[in-house]
Amino acid sequence: MSQPVPPPSGNPFADGGAPGPYAAAPPPAPARHQLGLGLLAGAVAAAVGALVLGGIMRAMADEDGSYTQLGILALAVGALVGFALGKVGGSHPALPFVGVPLALLGVFAGQLLGYAMMISWWAELAAPYQAPTTTEMLTTHFSDLFTAWKEELGAMDLLFYGIAGYEGFVITKKVSA
Repeated sequence: MSQPVPPPSGNPFADGGAPGPYAAAPPPAPARHQLGLGLLAGAVAAAVGALVLGGIMRAMADEDGSYTQLGILALAVGALVGFALGKVGGSHPALPFVGVPLALLGVFAGQLLGYAMMISWWAELAAPYQAPTTTEMLTTHFSDLFTAWKEELGAMDLLFYGIAGYEGFVITKKVSA
């Protein structure tokens, strides 16, 4: 049980007294400008996003040669890159502009990896002992892989590339603020 507290009586400043001095506000925290660490974190985020995007692309492939591509994965790569740049790099003014190409590179590398894994798997289903591995697709047969990527590139892919780059910029600015 608590005791009731009576309200204060009257105005404390009525007798002409000024309020007591207030403590000074603490100085603002120093701005973080860690460009090198931010770039490293963004590059690692783009690589992780590319691996995840490629793995999910391969997981959604069917044995008949068809696959389902989720555009939301491109958005996730852009968001991951932007978050890593903003959190680690801080408020360096160049980082949002670095977020755009890093996000685009992550999506591009992820799609190439996904196509390489799918083509390798489909070739293994057709001719198990002559099928190229994913590594061979990415190195020896890269021109064929790039040609296949260009043939599959559509308007929706370009839209998601644009949104991923936009997210790489905007999320970096928001997280670092």
